[in-house]
Amino acid sequence: MVSSAFVFPGQGSQYVGMGKELFDRSPRARTLFQKANQIVGFDLTRLCFEGPLETLTRTQHSQPAIFVTSVAALSVLSDAPKNPYHPRATCGLSLGEYTALVASSVLSFEDALRAVSERGRLMEEASNKTPGTLVAVFGLSLDRVRELCQKTGTEVANLNCPGQIVVSGCLSELEAFISLSEAAGAKKTFRLEVSGPFHSRFMREVGSDLEKILQTIPFEKPKIPFVSNVSGHFEEAPLQIRKNLVRQVSETILWEESIKLLIAQGIHQFVEIGPGKVLAGLIRKIDPTAETFHVESPQEIPC
Repeated sequence: MVSSAFVFPGQGSQYVGMGKELFDRSPRARTLFQKANQIVGFDLTRLCFEGPLETLTRTQHSQPAIFVTSVAALSVLSDAPKNPYHPRATCGLSLGEYTALVASSVLSFEDALRAVSERGRLMEEASNKTPGTLVAVFGLSLDRVRELCQKTGTEVANLNCPGQIVVSGCLSELEAFISLSEAAGAKKTFRLEVSGPFHSRFMREVGSDLEKILQTIPFEKPKIPFVSNVSGHFEEAPLQIRKNLVRQVSETILWEESIKLLIAQGIHQFVEIGPGKVLAGLIRKIDPTAETFHVESPQEIPC
């Protein structure tokens, strides 16, 4: 029996058509999507399957859409009689933490979706006040990136893998950062498919409002060990997990550190569950010997 870590994608992995095959072939997945429509108050199912992409990419839509698609894939995998994956831990990138917490039985699907829906709405409102985005920069050291952040007012949002750092800020700050980073010898920069300055000071008010929402939701102790983005450690205490979710929207995501922790625990098989394959690519850059698998469509789920 090979032990795995289940990892779940964050915002930016959305695409039109995601989840449709699961919906068409699995009664359990269909029930989750139908339940989600009622909870979020709009036709999330149609938006996932038909778009348009511009509407799906909006933060208040993409976050619940990615979450529901990921949980649907997880549920179908869990029900598969020949499921070969046995999770020893869970972890998710930013938004993906909520799916990880469902997988670890910390949150129910319904409570997590309510939180995610409100999180997306609050983050979109904050982004409308301060238009911005995230920029990935390749080929500069963390110290050099931090130096450029100080000069431009930008902030380190994600430490994804060796050689790849994501920076957050308003649009004018990021333009200055891109110019300076290219002059400093960065191999490449590109903007991520998100619509706000996430994991920065511009989201602190979101954290305060999100905290009030999360305080109304019951958190349980993880049944499967869970690694937090902002600490890079296993977290067991429900109160601390809740606090970390509040911090997470305005602080740096420690993805590389989290994966290295799992590898140090003897986990070398990672199953990315949900839309896209971004996490698998990051994990292989952290440890080229790691095994990565993707589960989203019925074809990727053992019968």
